[in-house]
Amino acid sequence: MKTDVRALVVGGGVVGTSIAYHLARAGWKDVMQLERDELTSGSTWHAAGLLPYFNMSYASTWIHDYSIKFYKTLEAETGLNPGFSVVGNLRMAQTEERMDEYRLYAATAETVDVPFEWMSPAQIRERWPLVRTEDLVGAIFHPTDGYINPADVTMAMARGARQRGVTIERRCQVDGFAWTGSHWNVTVSRMEEKGGNLIRSGEQFVIRAEHVVTATGNHAQRTARMLGIKTPAVPVEHQYIVTEPDPALRAWREAGNPEHPVLRDVDARWYVREERGGWILGPYEDGAPARFRHSVPESFRADLFPLDLERIEQEYMDFIHRIPSTEEVGLKDDFNGPICYTPDGNPLLGPAPGLRNMWLAEGFSFGITAAGGAGHYLAQMMVEGEAEIDMASLDPRRFGNWVTSDYSVTKNEETYPFLLKPHWPDEERPAARPLRTAPCYDRVKARGAQFGQINGWERPNYYAPLGFDDHASCSFRRGGWWEHAREEARAIREGVGLIDATAFTKHLVKGPGAAAFVDWMTTNRLPKVGRINLTYTLSPAGTTRSEYTIVRLAEDSFYLVSAGAWTAYDSDDLVKSAADKAGEFGYIEVHDVTTQWGVFAIAGPKSREVLSRLIRDPEPETALSNKRFPWLSAREIELGMVPVRAIRVAYTGELGWELHHPIEMQNHLFDQLEEAGRPSDMKLVGARAQNWLRQEKSYRAFGTELGRDATPIEAGLDRFIDLGKDFRGKQAMVDAPVRSRCVTLLIDGPENTDPWGREAIYDGETRVGRLTSGGWSEAFGRSIGMGYVPERLTAPGTKLKVRIMGDLWDAEVTEDSPYDPTNARIRQDG
Repeated sequence: MKTDVRALVVGGGVVGTSIAYHLARAGWKDVMQLERDELTSGSTWHAAGLLPYFNMSYASTWIHDYSIKFYKTLEAETGLNPGFSVVGNLRMAQTEERMDEYRLYAATAETVDVPFEWMSPAQIRERWPLVRTEDLVGAIFHPTDGYINPADVTMAMARGARQRGVTIERRCQVDGFAWTGSHWNVTVSRMEEKGGNLIRSGEQFVIRAEHVVTATGNHAQRTARMLGIKTPAVPVEHQYIVTEPDPALRAWREAGNPEHPVLRDVDARWYVREERGGWILGPYEDGAPARFRHSVPESFRADLFPLDLERIEQEYMDFIHRIPSTEEVGLKDDFNGPICYTPDGNPLLGPAPGLRNMWLAEGFSFGITAAGGAGHYLAQMMVEGEAEIDMASLDPRRFGNWVTSDYSVTKNEETYPFLLKPHWPDEERPAARPLRTAPCYDRVKARGAQFGQINGWERPNYYAPLGFDDHASCSFRRGGWWEHAREEARAIREGVGLIDATAFTKHLVKGPGAAAFVDWMTTNRLPKVGRINLTYTLSPAGTTRSEYTIVRLAEDSFYLVSAGAWTAYDSDDLVKSAADKAGEFGYIEVHDVTTQWGVFAIAGPKSREVLSRLIRDPEPETALSNKRFPWLSAREIELGMVPVRAIRVAYTGELGWELHHPIEMQNHLFDQLEEAGRPSDMKLVGARAQNWLRQEKSYRAFGTELGRDATPIEAGLDRFIDLGKDFRGKQAMVDAPVRSRCVTLLIDGPENTDPWGREAIYDGETRVGRLTSGGWSEAFGRSIGMGYVPERLTAPGTKLKVRIMGDLWDAEVTEDSPYDPTNARIRQDG
């Protein structure tokens, strides 16, 4: 048995097997896969095997698309039939609102070339007369997906992996990981079966691995503890039932008719497919409990939980309603097993936080659907340094160290039934909230703040009258919040607004090597002491890894501000990179100071007059002038009794400042600002209006316009790139072809709908790109969006179209920063 490998994959389910296969396919030799029991003995064996395309995530759509296409090639390569029944997938809708969800999803599907068809109730009835349709309004049909045999597809990939040189060892349980500084020593115990249980045989050995991938499914919590990290991956019960043969279905098939597609009545929250003349019904009911909060019992193998029919009674009755022939059909079999989930429903796929050469592939609630693509794109990250799609939305570091088992259990139990509930783009799910709150939380809540959640933080999305029901206002079109956000946008453009931006990520980088390190990490030239700049860090592929506002506090001290959603993601990169370069640059300290500093952003033409009422300065009349406090500079000032690190920058494109303050003084500062703002009619403003305003300035945002699938050059950030210096990823960026360019579009859209930032862009009848952001422009009285199109279509005035809610609407490329392109309003003196 090998004890020295390049890559060790821990876990023998469908995900782990795909990763081992794809690493070998990508050219890596000495790949080994370990399984504590038998291949597929985890959640894979009891999975229903569905392959649904439907997913609101752009990255996940690419992953699912790859899987569905890849599985169809396995038999030709390996000689094993993976059992793929390409019957299609019919997703039905009982309301027009649900059809709006499908239209929004179709915008993402269209940009990935996922085939789909729209069907009316009459068309459904004509093709599949066993389905009751009088209470349906329509459906979306994917003709190229269906279902697969989970064990067969896993075994086919395992054979393909072995053919490519992968060693697969069963009955081997990992009991420890130790990083030596150059490789992992993985302690493995040989397992044997005794009395139906798996026990350690007494044989133990160590495998030396350059890279380790954990794909341990339901055992993710145990794996995390061995690694000394936290993970929110916790299993939840999923049950499905198999009926006795349905005579009506048998008669339908015996008459020569084709197999039904996988049917999903999402408003009733179930899926169903044919199974040997009967049906498999899988509900997503409320009340499904999380299991194995801390670990899976060693005695638990390919086991199941007792069925809880009472819990799925409503879904079962709805199934009978939709397919009336099943009313007299009995139950043949049942399954109730653990399926791992995460709080946002997306898997954890990528580097492990704080660890070297450790990769996670955990939390796959749709493991069969995602396995092929997950293996493909993770192998790209490991072998080539980056995947061809932006994987940040799946990165394990999107969850910070604040995650606890209670949080994970609570959120995962919420995620499970939400799989088939409407995926509102403006929805904020309530479980485990509020959790992380800025000190001013109670104050802004009392003033009507309607909160969103970002990295666990409560952040005001908008403000509404007390008693306003945020959940009831959700919509796939303009929700009830829209007019409130519009008023807030107008307030900043015409007067002054105050934004709670405490969730921003903040790092302090200092030490003798700090200047050289930050200079090497970032694309822009370093600011002088007391000044700031906007800059980017790159991936090994030369694409955009992160965006930072850098404040230079001293020659060897830097305050870095980045997106609030990515604290652990940015911290991990900074800490690891600083350690790598300390020998070259000298001693470097990196401190995550996010929770030490609160942030208020004040912006608008009247922002200077509000701050002038509070500032304590020997010459208060000129303290905020352009001469003493120019644009893109930072100063330590006093606002009343609060020491403030003030940064003259505004994400809204108006005159403004970010006020970074000791978080324990936040409420005092808020009260002072509120009082000083009353004569100027200052309005509290939330994140949704801010998002609209930044698009009027063509300000790119990380996670939308900026990501690991586009270079800063493609994003139109040339002015923030200093090619006269060396920086990480520079040559890869320079060598990368320009595939498309980021543009801002003004759109003549429907009266009650704005783009959400996932819609397809057309040149005539030809699809040429996609939006990455969208919303409303109060300044222009039109919808607005940002996105990527071929370079030939980037000239201001170019006429294009955007598909919104199924229809094409006229759009026009604008100049960059269509609102105040010369920045005169930001620079205004006082």
